[in-house]
Amino acid sequence: MKAKKILGTILCAAMAITALTGCSAGSGKNKVGVSMPTKDLQRWNQDGDNMKKELEAAGYEVDLQYANNDVATQLSQVENMINSGCKVIVIAAIEGSSLGTALDKAAAKKIPVIAYDRLLMDNANVDYYATFDNYMVGTIQGTYVKDTLDLDNAAGPFNIEFTAGDPGDNNAGFFFNGAYDVLKPYIEAGKLNIVSGQNTFEQVATPSWKTETAQSRAENILSSYYADGTNVDVWLCSNDSTALGVENALAANYNGTYPIITGQDCDIANVKNMLQGKQSMSVFKDTRTLASQVVKMVTQILKGETVEVNDTKTYDNGKKVVPSYLCSPVFADANNYKTILLDSGYYTADQLS
Repeated sequence: MKAKKILGTILCAAMAITALTGCSAGSGKNKVGVSMPTKDLQRWNQDGDNMKKELEAAGYEVDLQYANNDVATQLSQVENMINSGCKVIVIAAIEGSSLGTALDKAAAKKIPVIAYDRLLMDNANVDYYATFDNYMVGTIQGTYVKDTLDLDNAAGPFNIEFTAGDPGDNNAGFFFNGAYDVLKPYIEAGKLNIVSGQNTFEQVATPSWKTETAQSRAENILSSYYADGTNVDVWLCSNDSTALGVENALAANYNGTYPIITGQDCDIANVKNMLQGKQSMSVFKDTRTLASQVVKMVTQILKGETVEVNDTKTYDNGKKVVPSYLCSPVFADANNYKTILLDSGYYTADQLS
């Protein structure tokens, strides 16, 4: 009887310590939830792996989940993270406005939430946002087109089409607007001609950033507006998965002069296409930099320190302006890819061969 009493006292004490420290039972580590949208795109696999590796190296237990691009799955996974004792949750949302229920539950349990590279929308319970300067991504793409065509001096006109990203991803609008704002004066002056007439984000958006969807739309544009031999000089794509769709469509349905094609993410298939002349450039966002910043923010939160941010004005999610940390994207093409992608250790030569 006395032994049982002692054992009960020990168990109670252990439970009390766990409750006070927020540590997972048996691990002695703070638990961090990481919710990624899908494994279907290369970049999210890299983001998830980088984040898990860095968080574990910093001494945290990590619950990393991929939601297969299904909103209900992601909602369920985040709620499980809340209920399983995670002390901070990092979320790259499939659809920015879809996780309000989970965000409310996290707030009720005083669990801070960091939106990762996609802003969580329409809810005040988003504590921080870590991303790249998304408007700058578009600016880099638009400036590349402007400089490559020498729009300030060339007579033109040049024909251009746009393929943007997922309407449910708040970043997609920043990418499109950044590029369009650079090129708008030349469009208005008639130096750039959008042959399809599709010039708004809503008209050129690609749900879920799907390659197949981008390819199907590009095929329709090519058969409707370019089958008579008209050249398309530029196809401005917001990211690499959509660029890949456009490149596939061009390979099957186009015989004119090959256009300038932009992208973003430096996915392996697209870097190979850059080296083969099928894609002109991509904007590189080193997810290792972003993962390191998020790990720093998680640590600052759990230590009760001031969380480092560098933007408190730009990212309004409809309920609040979310304090943000913006990393800088960089330009990549066939001329500098070795320095940016190989010398930095992001890829090996074998991966790009």
